[in-house]
Amino acid sequence: MSKSLKCLFLVQDEQKIILEHYYNSLKVSLGNLVIRRLNSKEQANLELYFEQNIETSKYDRIIIFLRFKKELAQVDFIQTIPNLIILEHDSYQNYMKGCKYKGKFTKYYSQLVWAKILVSGYTVCQKLQAEGFDANFVPKGYDSDLLIDLGKERTVECGFIGGLKNSTYKARRKFLEGLVGGEIGLEIMQTTPGNDYLETMNKIKFFISADIGFGEYMIKNFEAMACGCILFTYSHGSKENSAIGFEDLKNVVLYNSKVELLEKLNILRSDKVLSAKIAKAGTLLAQNYTWDKIAQKAASVIEEPLRTPVLTKGFFGRVKADWS
Repeated sequence: MSKSLKCLFLVQDEQKIILEHYYNSLKVSLGNLVIRRLNSKEQANLELYFEQNIETSKYDRIIIFLRFKKELAQVDFIQTIPNLIILEHDSYQNYMKGCKYKGKFTKYYSQLVWAKILVSGYTVCQKLQAEGFDANFVPKGYDSDLLIDLGKERTVECGFIGGLKNSTYKARRKFLEGLVGGEIGLEIMQTTPGNDYLETMNKIKFFISADIGFGEYMIKNFEAMACGCILFTYSHGSKENSAIGFEDLKNVVLYNSKVELLEKLNILRSDKVLSAKIAKAGTLLAQNYTWDKIAQKAASVIEEPLRTPVLTKGFFGRVKADWS
């Protein structure tokens, strides 16, 4: 891989998910990457931040991975950033029924059609490509330095760790809360990041994931498999499953309803050999999604040629770029 490109990477300093491993792996893969962490105030005024801190002519690629809400409000300035690449893990919300950002990503990207976009869902990527955008599939991953199978006794049969309060998780919350008690007996847990999360994940035998309506698989799926859980995950269809490598009852358990989930759960409750095979295969599959490997994939996309913008002057005299 070429180390000749000089790249600038702007990220959130208050990112809820710890992604330092990803950032550092990307730096290794690209070889010449400057990482800058922007606080909320800096993200809200990118024009001032660039004016005071960045000489854009020094960089062959400028990658932004910032809060979408703040990017959307500053598209006029973002249009002027040369060699632009947008990394985005939430673009599935563009197609999510009832989501406040439904259609907003299309609106945003339509004003930046020359920009290269890295998205984390295969079918989302296909939809964006069909709309004419330079979208590229780079899946989510997990921190392999932290999350491993500790080989301990699994004391929680069915469990889920994670948030349910965000409005984006409405369908997830409704479904998972319906599994508490009864025949499934799901335990919904909260932990702190780091060792507490690792230890709790390693207590769970069947991790019940419910990314309903998302159209792609969230980070927790890979984290659960890496920790040796048997992953039960809501299916996003054959194309997404094939792209990720999910095979039902081989390395994961796919379901489309509570009834199907319970049927397959009962099969595995009585078949310890099959359960062990799925857990092992899932852990092996997860190794394809370490941040090291995802960073290598991202770097190869970043190094590919960019679309050429044509500079024009807008109504107020600001120089803008229109791809042709």
